[in-house]
Amino acid sequence: MAAAEQRVAAAAPPGYTALAVKFGARQRSPHCLLVKEHRVREGPGDTHPPQRTLFVINVPPYCSRDALSRLFARCGAVQSVDLRDKPGPGEKAEKRTSKFFTNRTATGFRVAYVVFKKPDGVQAAKALSQEGPLLISTESHPVKTGISKWIARYADSVVDREELKAEVDAYMQDYDKKIAEEEAKAAKEEGLPDEEGWVKVTRKGRKPGLPRTEAANLRVLEREKRKKARKELLNFYAWQHRETKREHIAQLRKKFEEDKQRIALMRAQRKFRPY
Repeated sequence: MAAAEQRVAAAAPPGYTALAVKFGARQRSPHCLLVKEHRVREGPGDTHPPQRTLFVINVPPYCSRDALSRLFARCGAVQSVDLRDKPGPGEKAEKRTSKFFTNRTATGFRVAYVVFKKPDGVQAAKALSQEGPLLISTESHPVKTGISKWIARYADSVVDREELKAEVDAYMQDYDKKIAEEEAKAAKEEGLPDEEGWVKVTRKGRKPGLPRTEAANLRVLEREKRKKARKELLNFYAWQHRETKREHIAQLRKKFEEDKQRIALMRAQRKFRPY
């Protein structure tokens, strides 16, 4: 084993196996992929079965699913490759429906879950550490790095207007169709009682009322309740109203007398005394 390969093997953390790979024939120093068997307990809906899944870390952002699939295909049939920003449960990833609005460029090193069709593929993948640096990029399937990667990323960032317009039009057609189906369903169910016997009443016309959420309705009811309580308790009896007016007049008179005394004191202090 060469000195570079020995350094790669020695750099592997406990429990991991280091695989030396190269993304080009002219690359001098190999890159180190760290792999181990995925041993997390399998749960419902888990797409990473423990005995058939290889956990890979230190995956560069320019290394794609297809590149990893071709790399580990020599170990056995690969069922799927799941690339993620960080380790997590093996839930099914959401299907991409848009080319322009859901595309996210990877910026850092990631982790991968390589699922084989048979358990033997995991052990065969770990045995690749005994071989020399594995070449991932080939002439038929190149992995773009360096300046070629930036040129390709810039070319992908240029949006085709016609293609974008076609996707937006298709989305709006689907949205209009969905809204029409909801309105038809609401019109069909209008006037029909629900399971508890209640009938939903809606306001229609040129300016239909805006629907309120449950929280907004609660806030309006609470505000009206407080307003009603103030009206009921303030000056409920006639004698309370008379007493309130009498106290207010007494306070005004008291303040008037205090202001008069303050003005008189200020005038006395303002006299001219030359000696």
